Amino acid sequence: GILITLLLLTKNVPGAVFYGLVVTAVVGIIAGVCGVKGMPKIPTGVISFDFDFSLVGAFASGLGELTSHPQCYVAIFSLLFVDFFDTAGTLVAVCNRANLVDETGNHEKGELINAEQAFVADSVGTCVGAVLGTSTVTSFVESTSGVEVGGRTGLTAVTTGVCFLLSVFFSPLLSCVTSAVTAPALIIVGILMAQQLKGIEWDNIVYAASGFVTVIFMILAYSISNGIAIGFITYTVSMIGVGKIKEIK
Repeated sequence: GILITLLLLTKNVPGAVFYGLVVTAVVGIIAGVCGVKGMPKIPTGVISFDFDFSLVGAFASGLGELTSHPQCYVAIFSLLFVDFFDTAGTLVAVCNRANLVDETGNHEKGELINAEQAFVADSVGTCVGAVLGTSTVTSFVESTSGVEVGGRTGLTAVTTGVCFLLSVFFSPLLSCVTSAVTAPALIIVGILMAQQLKGIEWDNIVYAASGFVTVIFMILAYSISNGIAIGFITYTVSMIGVGKIKEIK
């Protein structure tokens, strides 16, 4: 899957990541039919209306716990920061790839264009998703694959949202898209993200250390937010070490 997707990408084929997913799924199904274990299975159906609404509104049952268990506020505060860091890291990565970072001087250099609206959209999605009992509705770095084929406006996001909505009904057909099928696409997205490392001032020990530690901890801890947090700490310690404590914002 990685090799096929990479080959299509180097040939500048529009939708290379999507076609890579399709080819990988098909090859996996064929391999499974031939007796190879752990492969995607042939879908048993196409459309399903068998939905599970058991978690819709389930959040309400925990509201009473806020008064009797004040420690709940600590959990909420922690989740807020985790989601904020994850979103911030994702937006920076995707917006840099989409050239949506202001370099004209109208704002602070490197500031995300319309960042406030992006954060509001993400936070509203997170809260509404929780109320409806879905998995977290938030921004994902996989959006880079859409940016790579020309997606730049809100129409891209709306189109993706409609496709996700339709996929709810076609869940039996899409059951063949397992984690093994999507893994190559994520690795390709990682390659696209790694290209942005050229923007780090590697000759500056402060930026080199904090940038390197951030990237490494994102990988080892499997968490964008943990990586950013450790990066902040490294940056602060490094700035103190070079005697620039007053320049820390």
